[in-house]
Amino acid sequence: LHDVRPILVREKAMLLQEVQHRIANSLQIIASVLMQSARRVQSAETRGHLQDAHSRVMSIAAVQRQLVVSKVGDVELRSYFSQLCDSLGASMIENHEQLSVEVSTDDSLTTPDASVSLGLIVTELVINALKHAFPDGESGQITVGYTSEGPDWTLSVSDDGIGMPKDSKAAKPGLGTSIVAALARQ
Repeated sequence: LHDVRPILVREKAMLLQEVQHRIANSLQIIASVLMQSARRVQSAETRGHLQDAHSRVMSIAAVQRQLVVSKVGDVELRSYFSQLCDSLGASMIENHEQLSVEVSTDDSLTTPDASVSLGLIVTELVINALKHAFPDGESGQITVGYTSEGPDWTLSVSDDGIGMPKDSKAAKPGLGTSIVAALARQ
């Protein structure tokens, strides 16, 4: 009898590759349907919700792509955040010379679970900045930063836009704020 383990390992690797390919295709289809729907609807509010959902799907797709290229399962955050911000910028910024999203991170790696939470936080905060920090087509930059030293780490999303409303009654927390707060508690 010969050892069947190498054959089983190859089959398992092929199955995993097929599953990853199907996930990537499914996420791309969902994102495309959301964007097509956003282009067709008349309501600006509905269009905004569909575009937000598209951006969230694209953030998960960026995690999935990063996991596929990662051999040990850890996610390299510089590449992940860059892909994520490129995707958000492509779907939400009309003039890339006027408005940009920059990524400034160290060489940190993190677990897939942590990367999903970090990616969703970045997605929500970048979407929020894109929607509210630069009214009337103002120019500016959004910067996503991440540094770590041992067990301590810092994630930041900043912009040079108009800032938060001074009137606390005008600042109503929305779904994005609730998502960020819940993910931060994790």
